[in-house]
Amino acid sequence: MQKKSSLEKTLSDLTSLESDYQNLVDLYQMAPDDAEVISAIEALANRAKRAKFITLFHGPNDNNNAFLFIQAGAGGTEAQDWAQMLARMYTRWAERHNFSCEVVDEHPGDVAGIKSTTFKIDGDKAYGWLKSEIGVHRLVRISPFNANGKRQTSFASVDVWPDVDDNIEIEINEKDLRIDTYRSSGAGGQHVNKTDSAVRITHIPTNTVVTCQNERSQFQNKDMAMKILRSRLYELELKKREAEENAALAAQKKIEWGSQIRNYVLYPYQLVKDVRTNVENTDSGAVLDGDLDEFMLAYLQQND
Repeated sequence: MQKKSSLEKTLSDLTSLESDYQNLVDLYQMAPDDAEVISAIEALANRAKRAKFITLFHGPNDNNNAFLFIQAGAGGTEAQDWAQMLARMYTRWAERHNFSCEVVDEHPGDVAGIKSTTFKIDGDKAYGWLKSEIGVHRLVRISPFNANGKRQTSFASVDVWPDVDDNIEIEINEKDLRIDTYRSSGAGGQHVNKTDSAVRITHIPTNTVVTCQNERSQFQNKDMAMKILRSRLYELELKKREAEENAALAAQKKIEWGSQIRNYVLYPYQLVKDVRTNVENTDSGAVLDGDLDEFMLAYLQQND
């Protein structure tokens, strides 16, 4: 039923494109210099460009929603600030696609930024899009935290897991789980920081740890943490199979020099370059504001 629903939406989108194209042909013949007509043609061209790549989303979980995890690398405040910049970038990307983006868990930095964060991103083919972002991201800039104004290099890693359908059977033995509760950190509220509502679940056989602290009750946090754990275990199994086929697992690389998938240079020049596809964009501000489709589509084409 999920696949049927996805195919119906795809067919509807393509039918809508064709209908809008025919309408714009008629409008252009009547008013070729009208600004609104020209703007509508440009918008349709962008929609058609995205539709052209629809065949790239054929993975078993490409249609699923996604969990996106960002972790600061070594480097203290500088790296933690970079992790927060990435979090904003993906939030803005989700907004551009009209996807919902919910913070599931977040650990603030010691001075600024974040040590790590987990988002749940809901939208059509969210995992299919975001799987291209798995890996280490490198930033080069003049450090705002360095009084001498020196150039600084920072690293942060991104990992993505599909939001697995609850109907998919993933065996999780209760004896394999260690569940800890603790007080949430953050801005606080009626219950947050006052009770042990935050939940940490450790899957002992795989040493997989998930946490959730942003819901209002311990029960809700545990429910969300179990959902993330189920997704992570499913993704671990997929990665194991890919490893057996000698697939490149970028997410397993160390968060350091030489392992990055993309470089974001803000000084002495402006350039964002993906080292896997060699796609470049000199408008680094636009990229950090969520303009990522060019990089994602190039990766999907390369790995199709």
